[in-house]
Order: sequence, then structure tokens, then C-alpha cells
Amino acid sequence: MTSSIQTIISEAGGTWGVVLKDLQSGDTWENEAELSFYPASMIKLPVMAAIFSRFEDEAIDPEDTIALQQDDIVGGSGVLQYMSPGTEITISDLVMLMIIQSDNTATNILIDLAGMELINELIEEIGMHQSKIHHKLMSDVIGRKAENVTTAKDISIFLEQLYEGRIVSNEASAHMIEIMKKQQIRDSLPGKLQYRYPEETIDWQLAHKTGWVPGYRHDAGIFYVQNRSFIAAVFSKGSDDFTSMTALSAIGLEIFEHLNHR
Repeated sequence: MTSSIQTIISEAGGTWGVVLKDLQSGDTWENEAELSFYPASMIKLPVMAAIFSRFEDEAIDPEDTIALQQDDIVGGSGVLQYMSPGTEITISDLVMLMIIQSDNTATNILIDLAGMELINELIEEIGMHQSKIHHKLMSDVIGRKAENVTTAKDISIFLEQLYEGRIVSNEASAHMIEIMKKQQIRDSLPGKLQYRYPEETIDWQLAHKTGWVPGYRHDAGIFYVQNRSFIAAVFSKGSDDFTSMTALSAIGLEIFEHLNHR
């Protein structure tokens, strides 16, 4: 499997950061795992964790509603940008939209709600020492102190702790995984799987989050195939956008078939 994946990323061109880990055997394969990448929407994972932390300490209630403001609305991914100002939405639904539709408006509202300081404290507490959030999404580049940053290794650390029930609490970790399993953007790691191996015919799930801006394409998650669990964190930059999407789909297929035929 790993030799095939090495061929896929070599042929795709650009730069690839990859961490693969079998959560039963502990076997790990890495390629440029600690290389820094602009995370795009991958930063939404620690934002979600910070919001669950605030749920846990009862600082905010998941069923509280927030009225959408015109100033909240930004472009890019998501449906909230098309909703009318004044629309009421629960905080739990904002989290769902942030993850499964990668909604940037929902993300920025949640960043304000959690606080960037808390998000970065949680990032450090998890052990994601090469990751930091400096700005909201779709914000004006002018005036930014620095760009958001992460690595494949750091995201793999997040996913492993989530799998082990160690982010916020066991219950919160399980809830976050269930949200990630509902992901609607499925053109990368599961791109070939959803057609070749429909989930109703074979026992598999993928709890994952994608990230994309021109020149960068990422996908990371936990594969559940039969009785196996497997982390994949795959980051790319400098590859043609269609090529990187195709490569990620091929990597997802390699991982699935490796797990399904063991």
C-alpha cells in the first residue's frame, strides 16, 4: 500500500505531507509529516473541539440560538451566506454546518464564540505544537499578523486523540466523530469509494474533514473498515487542483482496499 501511495504522490507533483497509522497495530508511515501547510478548512477541527470544550464546562448551551448578522456573512464554502440576516440557528447546528459543509460563515461565528485564545490553548494542549490559528476565514489579508498553519502530523495527533476519546471528554470525542462521519464533501479520500464500494454493501465509514483553497488540497480522517480503524492525514500544495483531488481519491482507495482485504 505505502509504495503505491508514494507513487501516487510522486506522479501528482507538488509537495505532500502524509501520515498513515493503523490504530490496531500501531504501524505508521509518514512523508514530510512535519512540513508546514496552510490548513484551509482543516483548522475547523480544533475550532469544533474548542466549542465542545465550552459545551462541556457549560459556558455555552448547544441549543442556544444565534441570529445571523450581515457582518457575519463571508463567501467560499457553505450555505449560510445565502440565508437572510436575522435567521436564527442553534450553536450545535453551526458546528454541524462548519464540519459537514465546511461553512465559513458558521466557522467565523464559532471562532468568535470560542475565542481565538482558547482555540490556540487547546491546540497546544492536544500536542499540535506546529499549528496555530491567527485569523478567521475569508478575512482581509491586509493586517494579518500571520497565516494559519498546521502539519499532517499535528492533524494525525488530533485524530488519534479523538479516536481514543481524549479530546474534551470521551462523550464529546464520540460526538465529534459522529459529526465527521456525516461529511458532505466527499471528492477527496472517499472520492472513488462511494461509487465502487457503496456503504450499504460493505461495512465502512470515514469520519473526515477536507480543506481546499487554490493550490492547496487536504483531507484527513479515520477510516472504519470492517473491524479495522486507520488514520490518514494527507496534505498537498503546488499540485494542479484536479490532479490533487484525483490523487487523494486514489490514496483513499488504496487505504480502503488494504484494510478490506486483511
